[in-house]
Amino acid sequence: MITMKMDSVEPEINVSTIDLAALSDDDVVEIVSNACAGYGFFQIVNHGISTELIDLYLFQCRRYFALPLDTKLKWKRSKDNARGFFNDELTQQKRDWKECLDVGVPGSRDWSVDDDSPQNKCLDGWNQLPQEEVLPGFRQTISMYFDALSLLADRIAIIMAKGLGEDENSRITKELRKNHSSYLRSNYYPTCNEQGDEKPLGISPHRDAGFLTILLQDIDCHSLQVLKNDVWVTIHPADTYAFTINTGDMAEVWSNGLYKAPLHRVLSNETKERYSTPFFYNPSYETRVKPLIRNDGTKTNNNDPLFNDILWGYFRAVRFAGDLTDFGVEIQIAHFLKTDEDNTHKMKQEIFAKELDFTTPFDVEQYSSLLLSKGA
Repeated sequence: MITMKMDSVEPEINVSTIDLAALSDDDVVEIVSNACAGYGFFQIVNHGISTELIDLYLFQCRRYFALPLDTKLKWKRSKDNARGFFNDELTQQKRDWKECLDVGVPGSRDWSVDDDSPQNKCLDGWNQLPQEEVLPGFRQTISMYFDALSLLADRIAIIMAKGLGEDENSRITKELRKNHSSYLRSNYYPTCNEQGDEKPLGISPHRDAGFLTILLQDIDCHSLQVLKNDVWVTIHPADTYAFTINTGDMAEVWSNGLYKAPLHRVLSNETKERYSTPFFYNPSYETRVKPLIRNDGTKTNNNDPLFNDILWGYFRAVRFAGDLTDFGVEIQIAHFLKTDEDNTHKMKQEIFAKELDFTTPFDVEQYSSLLLSKGA
């Protein structure tokens, strides 16, 4: 259960801003590893992604969300497809105040293949993007931006692995490169005029499930907050084209607790609309994430493993079920701690591994009995 003080809000915090073009590799590794072990957030500038591509992507996002709601609902995600448009996501069983589009790496790994082709279906489903005649250039821009962020995510993952005493051929980076299941989320937060103690949040407090997140924040509306020492603090973007990076659950497990997946939230705003874009860099569905054993035989963080193995495909599917439904399913890495005597998810993920083909879309309704069961 998440507990926190909600009455003490600090307006901002200066997280580390890293100039990837100016600092030495050793300096970058030290700053990033310290940030991942501290707040779990840092920012990067001079990251190699052109301002022209970022501007084009933001232009296309605004065009997409300006479409009539009835049009966007034609591409709505569903119980058997985690990708597409939605405006009804649940976080901690509370509805978020936002509209979103989720786009994932194609199952074929080839953007030239039609989105609804059988080759492009995977555990998360398949992409649902506007036709060229509806939004000219949209799909091409999305694919270019997605591929650019994939390369940047790999670069950051190498830096994070080096902070754990590994090199660029670490098991972490190998597992992430091998059929990664990453996805790009475009967020639109409308203005919110609702009042009272239960005023909606843009996103309720949560931790990101994957390895790392690359976030393009809105330069005009700063609503991202991280909880530190029971205080919510706002993270302001360093500049228009800076990326905000945060550590995810799988990084915490791989690092055996050295890196921290930060609890964060997004405020709603009464007067300003907000656009933001997180890219979630995730392992392949088949990956078993477990505390890293270094080549010299020592364990990361110099402790016995804190976590049991986590099958990423299972963790991702159950997290999606919690976002989509009111099952009350909110999977966390705490469920895989060695000290967790229940081990319900550890048992259920083995059933999941035997019953599911990761090239087939996961159907929340079909597997509801497994999700709601108490294990084998």
